[in-house]
Amino acid sequence: MNVNLSTMMQTVTTMLTTVGLKILGAIAIWIVGRWLIGLALRLIGSALTKQQIDPTLGRYIHSAVAALLNVVLVVAILGFFGVETTSFAALIAAAGIAVGMAWSGLLSNFAGGVFLVILQPFKVGDFVTAAGVNGTVEEIGLFATTVNTPDNVKTIIGNGKIFGDTIQNFSANPYRRVDLTAQLGHGVDPQAATALLKPLLAQVPNVMAEPAPDVEILTFNLSGAVLAVRPYCNNAHYWQVYFDTNRLIRDTFAHAGFPVPEQHYAVRGPEDLRLAKTA
Repeated sequence: MNVNLSTMMQTVTTMLTTVGLKILGAIAIWIVGRWLIGLALRLIGSALTKQQIDPTLGRYIHSAVAALLNVVLVVAILGFFGVETTSFAALIAAAGIAVGMAWSGLLSNFAGGVFLVILQPFKVGDFVTAAGVNGTVEEIGLFATTVNTPDNVKTIIGNGKIFGDTIQNFSANPYRRVDLTAQLGHGVDPQAATALLKPLLAQVPNVMAEPAPDVEILTFNLSGAVLAVRPYCNNAHYWQVYFDTNRLIRDTFAHAGFPVPEQHYAVRGPEDLRLAKTA
C-alpha cells in the first residue's frame, strides 16, 4: 500500500511538474510572442510611414496584420500544449462560417471597409456626408468609420452602411459654393442691388476671386425679387464666409436705405364689386 501511495505521489508530482513547466513555457511564449508582434507592427508602421502610404490604408494594414499575428500566436501556444492545430484550424473555420452566417451584417461592414480602403472615396481628415452624417473623418476601421460632427459629437458608422449609401466628399475639390439668398422689397431695383452688393462680396475674408462671386435674380415672390448670392471659398472657410456674407447683405441693404420687404394685399368690398360689374 505504501509502495502504491509513493508511486502515485511520484506520478502526480511528475504530472504537476510537467504541466507547470508547460504553463511557464506558454507564458514565456506569450510574452516573447507579444513582444515580437509589437516589434513587427512598429517596423511595419515605420515602413509604411517612409513609403508615405495613405494613413487610412496604413491603419487598415496595421489592424489586419495585428489580428493575424495574434491568431498565429494563440495557435502556437495550443500546439505547445499538444493540441492538434490542424483540427483546431478546421474548428475555427467551421465556427467562422457559423458566426459569419449569424452575423452577416458584420461581414458586410468588413467588406465595406475593404472597398473604402481600396476605392478611397474619402480619407482621414476629409469633411464628408456619409450615411446621412456630416463631419470630419477621424478613423476608417475594419468594421466601422468614426466621424466627428461639427457640433463635436463622435459618431461611429458601419462601413457597410456607408458604402451602400451616397457619399459626399466636400474636401475632394479645392473650393465650394456658398448658396445664400437676399430678399428685396417691391420698390428696390434688382439691378441696383446687384451692382451694390457684388463688388463688396470680394472683400469678405477668404472669398475667392476666381471663380468670381455670383449675384443674380433667382425668383420673384409676393414681397419682390429674390437675389441668389453665391460666393466661392475653400471648404475650411465655408461657415465663416456663410455668416460674414449674411451680415454683409443685411448691412449693405440697411446702409443703402432699402425698405424692409413686405407683402401687399388689396382688400375689395361690395362697392368695388358693383363698380367692377358696371364697368
